[in-house]
Amino acid sequence: MINRLAAILIVLLVLILTGGTVAQSPKKVLSKATKALGKKKLVKNLKSWKKSGLIIRESDGVSGDFLSQATKPGLYNSQFDIAGFEYEVGFNGRSGWVRDSRSGLKTYTGKEGDDFRAEADFRNWTWVGYKKIKSKAFPAEATVIDGKQVKGVRIVSAKGIPIKLYFDPVSYLLLREEVSAGEGLKVFEYSDYRPVNGILEPFTMKMTLDGVAYNVKFDRILHNPLIEQSEFDFPRISNRPLPDIPKLLEDLQANQEKLETILEDYSYKQQSIKREISKSGKVVVTETETVQLSFYEGFRIQRVIAKNGKPLSPKEQAKADKQAQKRVREIEKKLAKQDKEFQQSSSGTPSDRGGRISIAEVLKASRLVNPRRERLKGRDVVVFDFEPNPDFDFKNAKSFLKFFGKTIGVMWIDEKDKQVARVEAVLADSYKVGGGLLAKLRKGASFTLEQERVNDEIWLPTVADINLSIRVLLFGGVKVNQVVRSFDYEKFRTEVREAKVGDVVTDQ
Repeated sequence: MINRLAAILIVLLVLILTGGTVAQSPKKVLSKATKALGKKKLVKNLKSWKKSGLIIRESDGVSGDFLSQATKPGLYNSQFDIAGFEYEVGFNGRSGWVRDSRSGLKTYTGKEGDDFRAEADFRNWTWVGYKKIKSKAFPAEATVIDGKQVKGVRIVSAKGIPIKLYFDPVSYLLLREEVSAGEGLKVFEYSDYRPVNGILEPFTMKMTLDGVAYNVKFDRILHNPLIEQSEFDFPRISNRPLPDIPKLLEDLQANQEKLETILEDYSYKQQSIKREISKSGKVVVTETETVQLSFYEGFRIQRVIAKNGKPLSPKEQAKADKQAQKRVREIEKKLAKQDKEFQQSSSGTPSDRGGRISIAEVLKASRLVNPRRERLKGRDVVVFDFEPNPDFDFKNAKSFLKFFGKTIGVMWIDEKDKQVARVEAVLADSYKVGGGLLAKLRKGASFTLEQERVNDEIWLPTVADINLSIRVLLFGGVKVNQVVRSFDYEKFRTEVREAKVGDVVTDQ
């Protein structure tokens, strides 16, 4: 017994002296990493930071100036200039962008946009405040750096975007970050830690961007400096005049009203893909449903045709068809009632028959900023950010305006067709349904809608990405992580009663 006890003690001693290989929870690793930086209170009280120094390109030794800075809750900017080659990325709280001397300026979209938003959040809050940005911590794959088995943690955003962190097994100082960047990866390696206002900061950073390696030597690191918000604005690089934005929105609304009638001639399929973050921190598909959509007298009709990538059984399809036919009868009854009320009404104004909410009307509750010109999918677009308008009368506004008036985001408008090509929005403040008695949509909910030109006459949705968290009454929280893809647009007058089941799209 004594010999066995001695053996156990020796093994434990070896593990301690070598940094150990005993698995630790991500929470414990992050706690030790925070403590390694300095006093927890000092670290948590960081509201802004600015770092500047010399950047050297490894391939040829050419150097230049480097600057990186951030201000909570989500402003971020990083830039450098090497022998006339300028590179800059930034996030202004509403949208992210990248600019370089070769490719010019563009707003991040799609996966690149989601990845950069996650990085901007992380640059402000780091692992110390990862819960503040609704992220979760998971173990990372075992990795060896400089001959040492390091401590790895993945910080995964609400949209499932991972940022991998690797810490020294003894000091728990951060050694490396791996940040998702579209189809690629940004890698940052840190060393030469020195105290700044009681917090350890790395004064040497190696970063790899688009396969190019750079070394940065910081000579100045500031904590909680006052940084003007204008430093995070989009760069002004074009003198070409912008169109009159209010007039553009008027044209947008007029076009939408015309397109409502065209839309009734279209049938299409739509696939809803429900996702969730697994216990291992991976995004997994939990359920899919494909429906056939058409319009009847301005109202949308849908028939379920597949679930989880498989066609419905004959019995299930018959039930779905019956529900669609029931919807048609309900619409006919509603229209008959409206026609009767219209004939009896002295106002002579027919009732609304279910048209889509106008983007132009939604923007009445918003303030438009940073207008600019860009190219999106080969077309000229006007892009602007939007944010809540403090002068808007929310108290007496319609409910949908109260909701959209709490969002911040970015919008792309096709300049020639005067149609919305893409919208990205984030809920900047919690939204209460029924005064909070029914439900509460939590701050940070995000929505993305992308449209494409169909048959050279109409812009129709192709992808919608929804990520939100709702608290319903006293039943706790409900999370929605869903992608909706629309496809197979066909132009013809369709009667729902006779519509045929189309091809099924398997899960992607």
